[in-house]
Amino acid sequence: MNTLALLAGVNGQGWRAFLYCVGVGIAMLIWFLVIGYLGGEIIPAGYQSIISIVGGLYIAYLAGKIMHSSFQQQSSNGKTTELSFKMGLILQLCNPKSMVTIVPIVTIQLPRISVEGGQIALWSLVIGIMACGAPSTYLLCGSRLKKIATNPNVMAWLNRVMAMLLFLVAYRFVFV
Repeated sequence: MNTLALLAGVNGQGWRAFLYCVGVGIAMLIWFLVIGYLGGEIIPAGYQSIISIVGGLYIAYLAGKIMHSSFQQQSSNGKTTELSFKMGLILQLCNPKSMVTIVPIVTIQLPRISVEGGQIALWSLVIGIMACGAPSTYLLCGSRLKKIATNPNVMAWLNRVMAMLLFLVAYRFVFV
């Protein structure tokens, strides 16, 4: 999601692609609301810890893939795709990584901080806005920092930092 937004910024799509970011945020809001209100009822308490560990391990796996790819030379094929609200919404709704991230958050993390009832909707909205903000930041960076964003060394280091942050998130899912 973020890479598509970054490339849209580099290719000059600018604010036309912002609706794509809004679509990503709305999709995350939808998933957080659905799983937030149904997740605790659907998923037995005994399985919630297992799901949290599996989610954490999957996030660590993704972090490892990002870290590994940051050391590989990559080239762009030069094709651009016009991003839209519909594309962001559908891609994020169908993204299996969304579920792996959301289920442990709403079944483990939110109950740990006593989020329930109407607070689930509020937290879902906040997280949905943050989910819109992530690709929006990449979009802005791509449009403002084209030379830096297209520099493979800079992108490699950004990916390494992102991978380390994902390892931290995975650790918190499994051990905290």
